[in-house]
Amino acid sequence: MLRWILGGREAQGSLEKSSMLCIGEEQPKNWFTELQVLKGHFDIVRFLVQIDDFRCASAGDDGLVLVWNVETGERLQELRGHSQQITAMTTFTCDDGDTTHTSLLTASSDRSLSLWDPDTGNRVQTISDLQSSVKCLLVLERLCVFVSGGGELCVWNKDFQLQCHRPNHSDTGITALIELPKNCIAAAMDKEIVIYRLTVSTDSSISVAEVRCLSDHQDRIRALINVNDGLFASGSHAGELILWDAIEWNIMAYEHILWEESPACTHAEIRLAAPKPSEMSIQHLTTNGRHILAAVGSGLYVFSVLTKTVVAYRKAAHDSNVLHTMLLSDSELMSCSEDGSVRMWEIQDLPLSAEPASSGFFGMWTFGRANKPSAPPLKKVVDVPNIRMLELTGDLIGHSGAVQMFVSFRENGLVTCSTDHLLILWKNGERQSQLRSLALFQKLEENEGL
Repeated sequence: MLRWILGGREAQGSLEKSSMLCIGEEQPKNWFTELQVLKGHFDIVRFLVQIDDFRCASAGDDGLVLVWNVETGERLQELRGHSQQITAMTTFTCDDGDTTHTSLLTASSDRSLSLWDPDTGNRVQTISDLQSSVKCLLVLERLCVFVSGGGELCVWNKDFQLQCHRPNHSDTGITALIELPKNCIAAAMDKEIVIYRLTVSTDSSISVAEVRCLSDHQDRIRALINVNDGLFASGSHAGELILWDAIEWNIMAYEHILWEESPACTHAEIRLAAPKPSEMSIQHLTTNGRHILAAVGSGLYVFSVLTKTVVAYRKAAHDSNVLHTMLLSDSELMSCSEDGSVRMWEIQDLPLSAEPASSGFFGMWTFGRANKPSAPPLKKVVDVPNIRMLELTGDLIGHSGAVQMFVSFRENGLVTCSTDHLLILWKNGERQSQLRSLALFQKLEENEGL
């Protein structure tokens, strides 16, 4: 397996990589045995967006947006226009009835928004001199509008005309946006989630009104995702995971990491043993509608939407904070971290000789609460039946810096981006070998065997 082939980094030592997670060079369940390095950025690459089955776009602190062919690794377009780092990027697909075209929508700390044609590389629309930098973007394809969040909430049509806007009441601004049923959207602002409703008048003008403020988190909200048509979830810096009803906006489940404190410990010992805030912080949430995968510090936790309990975990999945995750199936998942690795996991049953799930680390979780308690929860050990573990099945190491995120193109490969200014295109080596052999045979047939 490839180990630290890029940059000047030495092989990982015992302090940098846990021996328990070292699976060796032979990784039979890891099909990513080929890689291709994609160069073009000259600063941290933070964002990846899939355009279609064969193209993706990357952006970051250099202000560039690059469009790539994931089959060949070819750089197709270089979109220049922003003078400072990109702060948000997404696709904007608008159906005009006759044609459907996917554009790229970007925001930058230069206080501008731009719409790009990834086919030609042209900037189709732009607006500058915004009141504040945009931190997040949300496209409402059914209404053919998009919403920008930052110092204020703004709704724009496809021609970049401002439809309506509302200032927010948070110093941190809006950091995440998701779409909810009945023309509603949820916006994360510091510790609160504000629900807005969009109203479309007969003359096609749009207005927005605040209808609810959810103040159940005790710390800053770090992640906000849709789970399915009826549920959404949020995660906080203090390790709180809340599952919400997407229509009534009530709490359906509340989970929180509870760090045990032994009565016998002195105050000094408690301070020494206390976790760092980053060890509890939920950096990322992803879902397949049946499970929610939470990146909490350097650990991974799989939460069942049906049973509303944590069903699998790995407390130390990486050597540093996990930045991005993905559920490949109900039993397979991936994660990437500040430690520069991308890891593949499989949910497996605990061995019979394992420590009972009702002791140790899982005494830190409370399970099955339908509503958030009014007083601080008691720190007690709760019996958790049927807990499973995450087994490492693949370790992709090629980046020399923190891996910010990744995008899966299924059989066409996996694209990762990093603070090392590079993208890596990971391929299924066996499939690539078969494709090369097929191409060779076709070429021989065309040349009549010569």
